[in-house]
Amino acid sequence: MIGSKSLKFAGPGLAALLVAACTIEIEDEGDADVQGSVVRMLEESAEAWNRGELAGFMDDYLESANTTYIGGTGLLSGYESIRARYAPLFEPGATRDSLRFEDVRVRRLAAIEAVATARWILYQGDTVTGSGPFTLVLRHTSGGWKIIHDHSSSDSAPPPDE
Repeated sequence: MIGSKSLKFAGPGLAALLVAACTIEIEDEGDADVQGSVVRMLEESAEAWNRGELAGFMDDYLESANTTYIGGTGLLSGYESIRARYAPLFEPGATRDSLRFEDVRVRRLAAIEAVATARWILYQGDTVTGSGPFTLVLRHTSGGWKIIHDHSSSDSAPPPDE
């Protein structure tokens, strides 16, 4: 009986020692290489959008059935579904406001994965016509950083003037 009581008291001390011996590796959130790469990727995406080049705009997305997009119309699964969502905006004669991204923040999640948050802005001249925040989950591939998940939201429209 004395032996079992000793083990009960040793348990919490042993657990604390084991926890103290563990190390947790945290990626550097200020990884300038990832930040710079993703900012350039998004700048090139906006340039392709503004030139009316669907293929260039879609180049940021990983061509996979597992790539996902969540927006105002719900969940889309697969690169082709996402492409089909954007394609009408690039058809001849379609009107499309200019695009830019602001407040891009990127942090590495693992060696080949990162998360980015930012704002998309649609505009005509000096007038903002739409905007909203988004979150991207990215994977580093042989072709650079690619979007594997995009969750984009729209800001609420301001109330009409009375």
